[in-house]
Order: sequence, then C-alpha cells, then structure tokens
Amino acid sequence: MDATPVNELPRLPRRAADGHKGTYGKVLVVAGSRTMSGAAVLCGSAALRGGAGLVQVACPAAVQPVVAAGNPCYTTLPIRQHADGAFSEGAADDVVEPGRAATVLAVGPGLGRTPDVAALVRELLSELPQLPAVVDADGLNVLAPWADEFRGRPARLVLTPHPGEFARLTGGPVPETPYERAEQAVAFAARSGVVLVLKGAGTVVTDGTRVYRNPTGNPGMATGGAGDVLTGLVAALIGQQLPAFDAAVLGSWVHGRAGDLAAAVLGQTGLTATDLIGHLPAALRELESRI
Repeated sequence: MDATPVNELPRLPRRAADGHKGTYGKVLVVAGSRTMSGAAVLCGSAALRGGAGLVQVACPAAVQPVVAAGNPCYTTLPIRQHADGAFSEGAADDVVEPGRAATVLAVGPGLGRTPDVAALVRELLSELPQLPAVVDADGLNVLAPWADEFRGRPARLVLTPHPGEFARLTGGPVPETPYERAEQAVAFAARSGVVLVLKGAGTVVTDGTRVYRNPTGNPGMATGGAGDVLTGLVAALIGQQLPAFDAAVLGSWVHGRAGDLAAAVLGQTGLTATDLIGHLPAALRELESRI
C-alpha cells in the first residue's frame, strides 16, 4: 500500500460573522422510495445538522408528504415515479435543473435497485459534472461493478460503501482484515479517481494517495440508517467549501464521535440513527473549540 497516512483532522471552517444561508452551501439530496422514506429524512436532517445553509430533498412524489413531515427545516421536491413508489424513467429530468443551483449532491439512500434508478444516478453524475457528489447505498448498488465512466469528472465523487457494497463495486471478496481493508480501499480510490470511505470499525478514508483510519465510533452504530446520516453530513461539509477528502475525514470523525456521545448517554444496544443526528451538534462543537 503506497499512501501517506493522515493523522490530523482538517479544520472546521469558521462561520463568518456576515454569513448567510448561501454562504454554507445548498445540499440536494436524492433519496427515498415508498418503503424507505426514512432514508431521505435521515440524510436530509443530517445535512442540516452538519451545517448546510440550505437542504432540498428530492424524493418520489408518493412519499413527499412523509419526507416533508420528517423535518420542517428542509424543502422537498416531488419526482416522477412508478406505481410502486420508486423513481421512474425520466426522473433525472426533474432533478438536473434544481441540481444546477446546488453546491453538492447526496444521492443513494433508500432509492431501490431498479434499472430506472440506475439510469437516474448515472444521468445525474453525468449531467452535473461540476457538482461534487456523495454516493451511498443504492446509489452504489445500482452502479456496481464500478466502471471508469466517471474518472474524468471535474468534481470529485465521494463513495461511502460498507464492506458488502464495496465488494459489489470491486467484484471481489469482502475485505476481512484491517490491512486488507486499507490496501483494497487505497487501490480502488487510486484506480477510480474517487474519495472512498470504507465504513466499519476503523473506517478507512482515502483518495488513493492519502489514507486516514478513523478512531471514533462504537458497535452501537451498527444500525439501520447510520450510513444515511454519514452521507448527509459529508455532503454538508463539502457544501461549506471543504475539499472532498477533508470533508470525508472530518465527517467520519464527527459521525463516530456523535455515536460515542450518544452511547455514553443511551448505551450502545438501543442506539438509533436519529440519536446520531441528535448528537452531531455536540460533536461539531468539539471541533469548533479548536478553531
């Protein structure tokens, strides 16, 4: 593995005294389906708690009322859908134009794995090449195995797979040991030109030339929706003008630290993804004390 270890956290940008909503980025979240509307709520809510100035959640029209009720602080955008509540053919036409007004894209949580979802994800990443994007969950699954079609994309992609999703991306076995995780993550990032966040105990973040192993987090975070929170958080940090690698490193640390703070109050066994969101401000406050 030929990558430089990173041990220091990037600085959280100081909030300007004359800052406004536009100063801190607009996150466009593309997420959700009829059976997974919560994924859109979690991702959008985490982006808000991560410091984004504005968040808009694009979701299938059938679940828009549910997603809108999930948090009054983001706006929602209804997208064309199939009768089963999943995004349909041509859904990207409803999202590309709003995407041009966004600072960063977060795509994948709860989308499902249909061919139309694959077309939606692929078209968004192709039609909005200047927009940094965090791709997670079904955004990764529908594009697996990962090809080189986005390697020349001007804006960096951040991929946030868990080990099973990573194996689907590479077409290889699930990495088992810490050494295998780091070695395979670095090799994949170097080959594909992305920032990779390989989740799990000791999350690995790499751009192919640098590698960071995250020390925060606990087993209580092994719960549905935790990854959706990370996606929204990293997107929010990119929206605040952090480079993609720095946002992924800082987001991984804050995500894990929020989990540790939540577990200290609630214990690990009963921890949920909403508990992580509730403790993001305290984790971020620790970083603010270093500014």
